[in-house]
Amino acid sequence: MEQQIYFNYFLYAWIGLAILIFPIQFRVTAPYGRHYKSGWGSGMSNRWGWLTMESVSFVVLSIFFLSSPGEPSKFAWFAYILWSLHYIHRSFIFPFRTKTGGKLIPLSIVFSAVFFNVINAGTNGYYLGYLENYSDSWFSDPRFIVGFILFCIGVLVNVWADNYLIRLRSNSSQGYQIPRGGFFEYISCPNHFGEMVEWIGFAVMCWNLPACAFAIWTVANLFPRAWSHHRWYNKEFENYPSDRKAVIPFLL
Repeated sequence: MEQQIYFNYFLYAWIGLAILIFPIQFRVTAPYGRHYKSGWGSGMSNRWGWLTMESVSFVVLSIFFLSSPGEPSKFAWFAYILWSLHYIHRSFIFPFRTKTGGKLIPLSIVFSAVFFNVINAGTNGYYLGYLENYSDSWFSDPRFIVGFILFCIGVLVNVWADNYLIRLRSNSSQGYQIPRGGFFEYISCPNHFGEMVEWIGFAVMCWNLPACAFAIWTVANLFPRAWSHHRWYNKEFENYPSDRKAVIPFLL
């Protein structure tokens, strides 16, 4: 019991750090992808940087979850499978489908992302492997139903937007273009919007503090990133749609 109290204190502090970092990231954009710039130290291939950063989430959560001293509940296995499918795709499939053009990602960004993913995967894996007490009836709980629906919607939007951008870049020899059609008519970054909805849904579905902390960190990272993308599009293209929002349709 005392161990769980300290665990929760750590997560409250982790959430507090996300809230503090959130406004800073509107002013300091992580220098990778279209925002890459020199001055951030040595770099590595975008593709292998992504694999390194994202695979940590799958590996670390698996270590904690699969070392559980007891038999995890059916829901814990379900949550583990959803997490694993997401990060197997993000680590071993998505980076090798993108057209990076030899771009680099600073090692400082890779290391900070690894730290971020170790904490989030570790806390979620520890909870699912050591602290969870879900019963089979959780699958009929409204929180599970609403959360799982949100999770699925987020996955569909995220994957659709990623596939659209991959096709757009693959079919162009002119670099970045203005995305058009579907969700791109409403927001500049439906991929980031979808991923935020996905992990908010996961937090609702799991209804625990580590999943909530991860959802907050996801928003703290991706919302400012989407905002930076939106500003970049408006600066880069004079004919960029003026009524298109950054990340939340019709609002922001």
